[in-house]
Amino acid sequence: MSQDMQRPLRADAERNRRLIMDTAGRMFAQRGSVATLNEIAHEAGVGVGTVYRRFPDLQTLMDALFTERFTGFLHLAAEAEEHTDPGQALRHYLLEAAHRRAGDRALDVILAHADLEAGPNTALREELGRHVDTMVERALAAGAVREDFASSDVYAYLYMIGAVADRTHDLAPEAWRRYAEFLLTGFGLQEAPSAPTPAMTDEQSFRTTWPRPSAAQGSP
Repeated sequence: MSQDMQRPLRADAERNRRLIMDTAGRMFAQRGSVATLNEIAHEAGVGVGTVYRRFPDLQTLMDALFTERFTGFLHLAAEAEEHTDPGQALRHYLLEAAHRRAGDRALDVILAHADLEAGPNTALREELGRHVDTMVERALAAGAVREDFASSDVYAYLYMIGAVADRTHDLAPEAWRRYAEFLLTGFGLQEAPSAPTPAMTDEQSFRTTWPRPSAAQGSP
């Protein structure tokens, strides 16, 4: 990392960096990884040179987004671990991580394209993995979760919730909560929500889950 990248940014430079990253996240959520730095600059309303000074290539931008996302999940894990009850700690992390994933449709794109062999990214991923392993091991030892629960179930859970959230975000943006609770019950982490999320209507279900042609394919 260059000395320029390590130095604290001026307020205006930090605003531009934040704008670029937010715009990139939005474009990746909408279009996948095909967005270019030039397109991101245009959409953000900043000069192309401004983008390239902070992010010399798309990989650098993806890795910065990865660092930001995983740092957020690490904070969630640290917050969850403050619960003295192991079951509540794991449940808190799963629900809060699901909430974060449901609101971040760019996350799968970022995870798919971040350089996971890069030292900082690897260190972040491994640190989060240790936190998740610890929460799962504590919950298992306390009998707070079904005995065959594993750390890999945490990632599968978030993937499934993300798939529901991405598919329903326009018509039933809170639908993911219903299925998150169902899965937690299946894991043995029962706790009835104070206000259960209602099921989608038949019309919402049809419009969000029925297969639809992609934009590239067009309508039949």
